Amino acid sequence: MIDPFLVPHQYYKKGDINIDMIASLNTFIFDEIPFNNQPATKMTDELMTKSKNYQHILSLVFAVNEINKNLKTLLNISLGFHIYDSYLNARMIHQNTLKLLSSQKTIVPNFKCFKQKNMIAVIGGLSFEISFYMTTLLGIYKIPQIAYCVNAPEMDDKSQLPPFYRMVPNEEYQYEGIVKLLLHFQWTWVGILSMENDNGEKFLQTLMPMLLKHGICTALNEKIPATTHAVETLSSFDSILDKASYLSNSEVNVLIVNAETGVMTYLTWVMLIYAMLKDIKVTSISKVWITTAQWDFSADVMHRAFDIQVFHGSLSLAIHSNEDLGFRKFLQVLHAKTSKDNDFLRIFWQQAFNCSFPDSKEEEMRSVTCTGEEKLNSLPGTLFEISMTGQSYSIYNAVHAIAHSLQKMYSSRQKHRAMLDRSRLDLPEVQPWQLHSLLRSTSFNNGAGDTVSLNENGELAAGFDIINWVTFPNQSFSRVKVGEMDPYTTQGQTFTINEGAVIWHNTFNQILPTAKCNDNCLPGYSRKKKEGKPFCCYDCVPCPDGKISDQKDMDNCFQCPKDQFPNRNRDQCLPKRPNFLSFTEALGICSVFFSLSSSFITALVLGIFIKHKNTPIVKANNRELTYCQLVSLLLCFLCALLFIGRPNAVTCYLRQISFAIIFSVAVSTILAKTITVVVAFMATKPGSRMRKWVGKGLANTVLLGCSFIQTNICAVWLSTTPPFPDLDMDSIAEEIIVECNEGSITMFYCVLGYLGFLASISFTVAFLARKLPDSFNEAKFITFSMLVFCSVWLSFVPAYLSTKGKYTVAVEIFSILASSAGLLGCIFAPKCYIIILRPSLNSREQLIKRNI
Repeated sequence: MIDPFLVPHQYYKKGDINIDMIASLNTFIFDEIPFNNQPATKMTDELMTKSKNYQHILSLVFAVNEINKNLKTLLNISLGFHIYDSYLNARMIHQNTLKLLSSQKTIVPNFKCFKQKNMIAVIGGLSFEISFYMTTLLGIYKIPQIAYCVNAPEMDDKSQLPPFYRMVPNEEYQYEGIVKLLLHFQWTWVGILSMENDNGEKFLQTLMPMLLKHGICTALNEKIPATTHAVETLSSFDSILDKASYLSNSEVNVLIVNAETGVMTYLTWVMLIYAMLKDIKVTSISKVWITTAQWDFSADVMHRAFDIQVFHGSLSLAIHSNEDLGFRKFLQVLHAKTSKDNDFLRIFWQQAFNCSFPDSKEEEMRSVTCTGEEKLNSLPGTLFEISMTGQSYSIYNAVHAIAHSLQKMYSSRQKHRAMLDRSRLDLPEVQPWQLHSLLRSTSFNNGAGDTVSLNENGELAAGFDIINWVTFPNQSFSRVKVGEMDPYTTQGQTFTINEGAVIWHNTFNQILPTAKCNDNCLPGYSRKKKEGKPFCCYDCVPCPDGKISDQKDMDNCFQCPKDQFPNRNRDQCLPKRPNFLSFTEALGICSVFFSLSSSFITALVLGIFIKHKNTPIVKANNRELTYCQLVSLLLCFLCALLFIGRPNAVTCYLRQISFAIIFSVAVSTILAKTITVVVAFMATKPGSRMRKWVGKGLANTVLLGCSFIQTNICAVWLSTTPPFPDLDMDSIAEEIIVECNEGSITMFYCVLGYLGFLASISFTVAFLARKLPDSFNEAKFITFSMLVFCSVWLSFVPAYLSTKGKYTVAVEIFSILASSAGLLGCIFAPKCYIIILRPSLNSREQLIKRNI
């Protein structure tokens, strides 16, 4: 049978058990198959090598050597390997996977023609597509496959034992890490570059809902060619420019890249062509690149002069790596003559060092001759790294996981089964499918000191590192770990980042880049969505009266607590000032002054009347009722003081009750005096029956009866819903009204209504008695005083209802003082005038003379 596969690259090392691998080192542009002749694989262009990926092969070789040297791992059993290349081409991936399943020379997948080729597991591939193509074949034979791609291919039959494992964390943690990274830096306006394949669709379907859930919008969504088609796409400059809008869009500073390995090459070529056509420097393209874990600076050798500083300051989620101490020494002694069975080494050496061996069969010989003694540490990091990368570390751990699983299998068999030769296991009896149960439960400490274990899904039980890529003009770069996304942490915080350690692209001048559709809405404003725009684009609207926003970009303004009010900028709540009539403010001082001065005048009048108690003018007007009236007026002036100062339980109890009862007494004395005068004159008529009512008994009855009714009303008020101190936080925006809640507004108006009733009767009786002889009648004065009294309290009601806070209290104080002063002035001022200034008129003779 003629082998149609003309690409000979492989690396083989014989062992009792083989761990095979599909690497991703070289790339060709392959000719289309016309199916007119026998199918064959032919290259239409020169070989392109991703020299950095050669470390993947070396990590497997290093791990196998390390295990073979350690007699404790696999006693008297050697590991070998067989490595083919994927060439980033679906056809070649299938062909070389079939080669691993067949003999070394021809494809006969269902037969074992050579006993010495005992494959136990396969490692690969680097990308989602490569892994998927391998799985479709390896799954048929239940051969364990350990991939080092972050994205897992979907298995059609979930009920079957899965042949697919990944020495990388679950990709869901990667999406979660990207979202949390965006939220940490408040980037809500981003672009997405996704692969143009099933993996890219899965990336979008998973990431987009998470972005929307957390309020992040996508400004653009571009497709980039999949790994196996990227090279073909690069041949069309027009298609590249059509898809390069994300480079020219100045409004989008942050780009999320679903980065398979070939994407780095594709983006590099796109930026080179874009910069050339736009006549700009590549480094002037300033973006923050946020990439998935497959991202790496693996520049193709054909554009090794490309300035990687365009990616300076990029952030990526990366597979955790920790270098084995012997790996660097292993690389230092490596030279081109190390192995004759390694077809990759010479190709890598010539491409990486840009030289040619004397016996090279290349069509174009390079000017520099390869000696084979060149040092790997002299290569720039874009071509080869001395430190172990994340993918290499995953391959290293995969080899050790297989070895530890084999060790468990051998140990179990040695305990439960008698063997003819106890020093050696019957190798043909070891089948690849038997390794599955052991791989799923494997857990060990590797040579770098890390604990490696797989979860129930066959994935690495670990998280991702957050890497900041710092580049330098000499094409070197540094991976700086600035955080991590680790759901398995024992410290409780799954996402951490050291923002101060992040280095940004030079054009940002080390200032945190912004990624928003528009500027932030400052405190005092709320966001209002723009019609026809994504929800991240909005207008800023001032907060309405009574509401604030104390943070940037708030969707809604909110009310301040009841004891606070918005400031002028509506971005902060200030404590409300207490509002009550205090003794220290001008209005309170004036009220106190008028209250005390009026009380002093009333006391002075009372003293005058007591001093002249035996004079006709005092005796003629019922001396005892006069004293009672003056005392009640004195108390009326003084009770106004209860309304000043911060209300408390005692003052709230006393102020309205004392006001009501004292005023009732004052008005009742006036009513009693008026009724007494009317009855006295009616009794002078011949045959009048009113004579029996003449005397002090009638006046006392009226006084006590009227006051008793008001006292009962107040008693009912206090026993049911008494007044109490209260805080009114709603009536005045910037103040808290400290007031006495009346408890029952009905009882309050009942008290006022009864006072009005007494005043109305007094006014009516006095008005009817106004034509009685003046010498013994003060009905005219009482009429006028009641007119003043009623006018004051009628105007009190609307004024009381229309004012708030301390001014309400001031209105009541004014009404108390004014009505009391009206009674005092109208009734007692004329008498004091006669007593003090016209004593000659204060005689019995003058009263009789005036009567005649």
